[in-house]
Amino acid sequence: MADVAFNDVDKIYDNGVQAVFGLTLDIHDAEFLVLVGPSGCGKTTALRMVAGLEEISGGTVSIGGRVVNDVSPKERDIAMVFQNYALYPHLSVGENIAFGLRLRKEPKEMINERVAWAAKLLDLAPYLNRKPKELSGGQRQRVAMGRAIVRKPQVFLMDEPLSNLDAKLRVQMRADIAHLQRELQTTTVYVTHDQVEAMTMGDRVAVMANGVLQQVDAPQRLYDRPANLFVAGFIGTPPMNLLEATATVNGEVSVNLGGNVLPIAPEAIQQYPRLREYGGRPVIVGLRAGDLHPAQGRDDLPQIHATVEIVESLGGESMAYFRVDARYIKSEAAEEEAVLASEGTPETVVGSRPNLVASFPPHVHLRLRDKVPIAVDTKNLHFFDEASGAPLR
Repeated sequence: MADVAFNDVDKIYDNGVQAVFGLTLDIHDAEFLVLVGPSGCGKTTALRMVAGLEEISGGTVSIGGRVVNDVSPKERDIAMVFQNYALYPHLSVGENIAFGLRLRKEPKEMINERVAWAAKLLDLAPYLNRKPKELSGGQRQRVAMGRAIVRKPQVFLMDEPLSNLDAKLRVQMRADIAHLQRELQTTTVYVTHDQVEAMTMGDRVAVMANGVLQQVDAPQRLYDRPANLFVAGFIGTPPMNLLEATATVNGEVSVNLGGNVLPIAPEAIQQYPRLREYGGRPVIVGLRAGDLHPAQGRDDLPQIHATVEIVESLGGESMAYFRVDARYIKSEAAEEEAVLASEGTPETVVGSRPNLVASFPPHVHLRLRDKVPIAVDTKNLHFFDEASGAPLR
């Protein structure tokens, strides 16, 4: 087991495209670190540089304190789990798990012992004589995990290992992988574009966009204290509502959000004290869906008025989509496209589509096209500079 360190790492391809810019990141021994971001953000490239599958254009990558820039993949003592399992179809489950050990010419007795240990750990013992085609997707992924753990490497590298599984199986496999990593205490770097996987599995999460590391922190701190607009719009399900407003500072602080004036609670001002410097200026307001409530019975909270556009009943809650007369920031998580240049400048959009989503109790009745009041818990609001995307802390 070992730590992994990126020190000012660049990756520039032969065609001049730069995929990673100055990545500096320390991954601690026995830590489960998740690299998350949209497609093309550089996360898989970073992982492949650790594995030795991509050459490093600048900087250094270290494993266990040893710089591995010029070390071949097989000498790095890492094990990689791929998205497509990469199993040998003509070999049995047991033979697939043992494959790496056989290549290293380990003693047969030790190989059998390790395979039996991995099969028991992964609930694969009944399937050791089956071929991969006889297994479900989840079982195949466990075989791929078994082939990795049986070698007892210093570092596990996992490249979107759950993306080929259905939603229910992904939930189970998330728990299985997290439990396995805690039991083995092996340093793990896990790449995904799914921020739900990142938030539920990682000890820490590193968010990337356009080849640049945006923020690395514990999952809850990413959610509570995003470092910029990209992280705010990417982390969270549903994504944070990001709307343009105008600040007013006249003793008290308030924002005008599409014609709705919201007095800001002192708790939010304490978290974002620079908001006081933005009197008369535009700011980006971040509102989480869980901080928006049906107005009935919430006279303690200020209100905004918005038009009901869509209501999705999820059984235990309803996701209600509204439209307010304010510019909104397209988030990567919501839009499936790049929204933030590497400098952090947001793209704003005005339109007639929904731009505000709230999580309401399931019994709340909403009629489409009605304009309704929504209570806003302003103590949990977030505020960002419109030009730079930086938080007003």
